[in-house]
Amino acid sequence: MTKLEALVSLNMVGEIGSVRLNRLLNFFGKPENIFAARPEKLIAIAGISENVAQRIHSFKNEDLDKELSLAEKLGIKIITLDDADYPENLKNIFSPPIVLYIKGKLEKEDSLAIGIVGSRRASFYGLTSSEKFAFDLAKCGLTIVSGMARGIDTAAHRGALKANGRTIAVIGSGFHHIYPEENNELAEKIAHNGAVISEFPLAAMPLKENFPRRNRVISGLSLGTLVIEAARNSGALITADFALEQGREVFALPGRLDCANSFGTNGLIKQGAKLVSAKEDILEELQVPLMAGLKEVKIKNRLQAHLAGEDSFLYDLILAEPVFLDEILEKTGLQIPKAYEILLRLQLKKLIKELPGKQFMRSN
Repeated sequence: MTKLEALVSLNMVGEIGSVRLNRLLNFFGKPENIFAARPEKLIAIAGISENVAQRIHSFKNEDLDKELSLAEKLGIKIITLDDADYPENLKNIFSPPIVLYIKGKLEKEDSLAIGIVGSRRASFYGLTSSEKFAFDLAKCGLTIVSGMARGIDTAAHRGALKANGRTIAVIGSGFHHIYPEENNELAEKIAHNGAVISEFPLAAMPLKENFPRRNRVISGLSLGTLVIEAARNSGALITADFALEQGREVFALPGRLDCANSFGTNGLIKQGAKLVSAKEDILEELQVPLMAGLKEVKIKNRLQAHLAGEDSFLYDLILAEPVFLDEILEKTGLQIPKAYEILLRLQLKKLIKELPGKQFMRSN
C-alpha cells in the first residue's frame, strides 16, 4: 500500500480528519503503518474510538481498488495534503481535508478567489445579484468558489462561466451522487473552466451533516466570502463563520428589511461584515485591484490581437450595456454599410450580439 492509497483508505474509513491523522502519524510514522496496527494500539490514540479502530483494522483492499478504478473511469484526480497541487489557501486552515477528489484542474491563479454563497430559495434580486457579482469579479481575474447548490450558488457559477472565468464548485457528496441532480450538466461545464472538488469518497451520499464540512472548504479556498441572501439559520451563515475563524474576509449584500432572506445578510453587516454594492468594494478590501486590472488588460490585449484596427476600434465602443446603432455611427464616423460590415464580422466571431431596435452589446 502506497502513501496515497493509505490516505485515501483512511478517508474512506471516515471520522479521521487532519487532526486525528497527525496524531496517528506521530505515533505510527507512516500512514501505511496505521493499517498494520492492532485495534488496541489504535484506540490508545486520542480521538480514535473503538468503532473507528475496528473499521481501520477491517478495511478491505478490494474497496480501495474499486474506489481508485472508479475515480480513473470518471476522470477524477485524487490529491493529498502533501501534493504540490493542493491549494495553499486551503492548506492553511484548521483541519484541512486529507484528500481531495478533483474533476477539472486547479491552477495557481485560483489562490486569488472569492466565495459566493447564499440561499437555495433565492429571490430574483438575489439570483441576478449573484450572477452579476460573479461575472464582474471573474472578469477581473478572481476565481469564483461556491457549493453548486440551488439558488445563489448555481447563479454564481453561471456568472463566472458567462465571463469565461474560472470557477470552483465544492460539493457535499461523492462524485457518484452529484447533488442536486439537475446540476450534472453544470458540473461538467465547471470542470472545463475550473474544477469540481470533494473531500468525500465517491459513493458518499449528500447527507445533511456533510454540508458544514463542505462550507469550511468553500471559505478555506477563498480570500473572502460574499453572502447574498441568507435567512436566520442559513447554511451560508455557517460559511461566513468559518471564514471568520480562518481569518478571511466576510462581505454581505444588504437586502430589504421585511424580507426573510435578508435577515442573515443584514445581521452580518450589523456584526461588522463589509457591506458591498459593487465589485470595487471587494477588490479594494482584498487589496487586489492592481492584479485584477492587469488581468483585464491581458484579456483585452489577447482579444484585440485577433481583431483588425477598425474592428478593434468599434468593439471598444460596444460595452456590456446595449448601444444604439446611431450612437456607434456618431462616435466612429462610419457610413452605415461599413458599420454593418464590421458589426457582422464581430457577430460571426461571437464577440457581440444584436438586440431589437438596432442595439448591440457584448456577448460576454
